[in-house]
Amino acid sequence: MTEMDQNRTQHPEEAASSTTAPTRKATKRGGGDPSTRGRTTIADGVVEKIAGLAARDVVGVHTMGSGISRTFGAVKERVPGTSKSVTRGVKAEVGEVQTALDLEIVVDYGVSITDVARAVRENVIAAVERMTGLEVVEVNIAVSDVKLPDEEEEESEPRIQ
Repeated sequence: MTEMDQNRTQHPEEAASSTTAPTRKATKRGGGDPSTRGRTTIADGVVEKIAGLAARDVVGVHTMGSGISRTFGAVKERVPGTSKSVTRGVKAEVGEVQTALDLEIVVDYGVSITDVARAVRENVIAAVERMTGLEVVEVNIAVSDVKLPDEEEEESEPRIQ
């Protein structure tokens, strides 16, 4: 065994540093988890849209909003270039990590209002928390009307044009 071999055996780090160029350790730029670099804010309207769509998906929910808001919404929807408002009947208060929602719904006649309200609450909470990451602290539901089978649709075309 030569003298150089003995040095490598006894002090491998010394031998390596003398025979090769020094290496630099790669450093991460910015440091830390990318999710901690900056803030994400979610507008009230975003949460309102998600909640409105989730509530409308529940069987037994005929429509959203009070009679007055439905009337104004029906008039607004007749204006060319506008679309159906998915936020009608939904109000959200959004904080940094939590949100609270107020929903106003019209249910179909014959359904259990408590079952529909429970299903709406579950569907809205699941959709909002999954899509936004916000904790839904409450979903208040006001049932403003019951749609009877023989009632005419308020949002149908007017008879006189």
